Order: sequence, then structure tokens, then C-alpha cells
Amino acid sequence: MSASTWRANQRRYAPWLFLAPGLIMFAVYVVIPIFQSMWISFYDWDGLGERTWIGTENYVELMDDDAFYTSLKNNVIWLVLYMLSVPAGLFIAIFLNQTISGMRLYKSMFFFPFVISQVVVGLIFSWFYAPGFGLLYKLIEVLTGEGVAILADDRYVTYGIIVAGLWPQIAYVMILYLTGLNNVSPDQIEAARLDGAKGWKMLWHVVLPQ
Repeated sequence: MSASTWRANQRRYAPWLFLAPGLIMFAVYVVIPIFQSMWISFYDWDGLGERTWIGTENYVELMDDDAFYTSLKNNVIWLVLYMLSVPAGLFIAIFLNQTISGMRLYKSMFFFPFVISQVVVGLIFSWFYAPGFGLLYKLIEVLTGEGVAILADDRYVTYGIIVAGLWPQIAYVMILYLTGLNNVSPDQIEAARLDGAKGWKMLWHVVLPQ
């Protein structure tokens, strides 16, 4: 590429140059492995020895496996409920984006789940759910007369694990929204208030677009 061509198209090429390292990493570590996994699924392979081409036999076997449908259902539940982190994080960020006394303490408390490791999160929730002495177990026992061992009951264990995963995820989403809220123009907020915007209208038409 000549220097004159580069200067003429600099504004068009520059964003792609900045994006290139990230796109290459994404392709190498995400996109290509996905297609490799799809290709391997057509083989009979234990991960170590020789591979044998069997076509779609793995998928035919999968259709008759009850464990597959259980896993599929649980993944759909995970996907749907994990989306709750977006609105939950937004509303917590809106609550924390206020200039009142003690707000820094509240921010630290909501930020805490994001900075601790997943191992610690798992340990905290294992105590929280623990039968006999767990806080949730005791609370249910007080309200209903009989405690529920969340992690030992196949009706509730999936939801219990999802809640444990959502806790730090909501904190992460909250941080992103809180950063964005700090950059919202105060002048536009004030102008919207003068025009009578408040509540949901303020959020939808003024805050979120920024």
C-alpha cells in the first residue's frame, strides 16, 4: 500500500488496525476451536488414540440419550436466567449512582462479589445452602417448618447453582453500567427534567441512549 493511498483511506483503515489483534485472538481461541469441535464430533475418538470416521452416528446416539435432554434443559434454564444479570445490574447501578451519605460503603458491598474468586463464591454459597445450619435452610425452616437442602434436591439444585453464578455476574454488569452512568451528561438530565421527563421515560429516552 502506497503512502498516498494510506493517507487517503486512513480513517477507514485505522479502526480495523486497532481491532485486528483482538479479532485474531478471538478467531484463534474461539471461532476455530468451535469448528474443530464440530469436525471431531464426526469421529469415534477417545482423545488419545486413532480417530475413526463414523459420520453422524454420535448424533444419532445422542438423540436416544435421556441425559442429553436433561443437559439441554438445564443449559436453556442457565441461558434464560443468566440474562437477569443485565437488568439487575442496571437497576443496582442506578441505585448506587446517587450522591447521598454512605453511598461509597454500599458501592463497596455490591462490588465485593466481583473481586473475590469463584472458589470463595462457591464456598460461601455451600455454607449458605448447607442443610442443618445454612442461613437459607434455617430461613426456609422458620417459614415452612421444614428446611430444604438445595444442593441435594434435584428440583432446586440447578437454580441454586445459577444464583451462585449470578451473584458475581450481577456485580460485573453493575460496574459496567455504573461506569457508563458516570459519563451521562448532567446537562441533558437537567434539560429532560425541565421538560417533565422522569422515572421510566428518563431512563429509556435519556440515560440509556448515552
